[in-house]
Amino acid sequence: LQQLPELAALRERGRSLREQLRVLEAEESDLEQKFYLGALQLPNRTHPAVPVGDQSQAQLLEVVGEKPVFDFKPKGHLELGEGLDIIRQRRLSHVSGHRSYYLCGAGALLQHALVTFTLQKLLSKGFLPMTVPDLLRGAVFEGCGVQPSATPSPVYNIDPARFEDLCLAGTSEVGIAGYFMDHAVQLQDLPVRVVCSSTCYRAETDTGREPWGLYRVHQFTKVEMFGVTAAEHGTESEKLLDEFLGLQKEIFLELGLHYR
Repeated sequence: LQQLPELAALRERGRSLREQLRVLEAEESDLEQKFYLGALQLPNRTHPAVPVGDQSQAQLLEVVGEKPVFDFKPKGHLELGEGLDIIRQRRLSHVSGHRSYYLCGAGALLQHALVTFTLQKLLSKGFLPMTVPDLLRGAVFEGCGVQPSATPSPVYNIDPARFEDLCLAGTSEVGIAGYFMDHAVQLQDLPVRVVCSSTCYRAETDTGREPWGLYRVHQFTKVEMFGVTAAEHGTESEKLLDEFLGLQKEIFLELGLHYR
């Protein structure tokens, strides 16, 4: 049977096809990589109402409350916090380096109170509470429009010699997005509203001016609202965004804050 000319020809044809396939698969892999890298350059779409241009084109839509007027020169949050010994940001180069801070006493309690207040507010609105990993794969960041491999990198990369392809998240958005990544959600369950309190780690590369106080720091705690909507009518995302904006206004109002 092994000597049949037809069998020998078919086996030779099989070898030839395998070789062609090997070349084509390598070509496909190369093209897919080029396509993927090209796709990463496409920016996320902005809201249709966002003005085109730099900060000078920004539009003030609403002012709520009035900025307090004092008959003395008010102190900033850092000066107040240091005076009350509830914020420490000086003399930390030997402990935690640049753009770090300690909250002590009432400062630490205030952070916990704000997180608890916001979580309770959003839980009462039907949000799903979630805790997420701080360490995530690069593909999850890329799916959120962040490129961990950029130079300089906007995120902290864990030593690749010990842990392959892991980065510290700068927002719980990345972890929540990873939860829904490659994951089907039933249409009748949409929209999904998620709330998450997490520690956020940010490289905060040079922006041209030195930050002051608890601004553009390398680590902070944040409560995040995250929504997953349908796209049946094209208006679901904007509707949920308006809902989230309304909740932000509600939170600021109850905290007695003036805002724009």
